[in-house]
Amino acid sequence: MLSSRIVRAAPLRTAALAVRRLPLIQTRTFLPESMVGRAKLDEKYPDSDYPKLTAAEDPEMNGGYINPPRVKRQFRDPHADWWDKQERRNLGEPVHEDNDILGIFSTYEYTWISPGKGLAQLGAFIVVFLGVVFTVKQVYPDRVSYPREFEGGLVRELGGEGAIRARMEGDEDP
Repeated sequence: MLSSRIVRAAPLRTAALAVRRLPLIQTRTFLPESMVGRAKLDEKYPDSDYPKLTAAEDPEMNGGYINPPRVKRQFRDPHADWWDKQERRNLGEPVHEDNDILGIFSTYEYTWISPGKGLAQLGAFIVVFLGVVFTVKQVYPDRVSYPREFEGGLVRELGGEGAIRARMEGDEDP
């Protein structure tokens, strides 16, 4: 009885699925084509006002943007009259293309010591450290590293006759 109902309902189910089938390409927006279509985008953002520059005219390939000099903000005068005192920048001043690297909040450049002097200090530290290690090794007395011997091998203390016993007098040297 149940099987006959399933057989009778199968054509209805396939017909209902055919009506509700989704399109092959999924629509990613609910806005009409007149608002977001290609024609509307070309109307809003024409390509004619964007400069078409050759490789010789624009060697940095950044749309003709003229970068200011590559100077880290850390090296600008901190006591000058800046509009933005924290970033050491004036209003309307062009920002360098690599502002994330040149800004005041990027890593600090340590310029008060030369690389040669830094390597000499590092080498001096290593020499002093190894000298202290060698001195301690020469002066500090070594511990006797010969195992202790116990009377009777602690057989009873370690669990009886079947247990592994400790070293006792008369055992061979390790």
